[in-house]
Amino acid sequence: MIEVYRIETIASEEAGGGVIRRIMVRTDSLDKAKERAQKVFSLARRPQSRDPQIEAVRVLNGAGYEVFSISTRE
Repeated sequence: MIEVYRIETIASEEAGGGVIRRIMVRTDSLDKAKERAQKVFSLARRPQSRDPQIEAVRVLNGAGYEVFSISTRE
């Protein structure tokens, strides 16, 4: 069954905190959404990224519950 996941990029406290960007992903498995979130995280952490310093990326399911997150603290 296809579900919509929301991937949110979170700024660090030094950069003001909060959600920087939201991406909606339609997929049939949470694993594919996790892979996409990890790719977003790695791209956002690159030195040439135009976004403020990224602290974390999280995945929320269609009901708005966090089902996965990756952070610089891990």
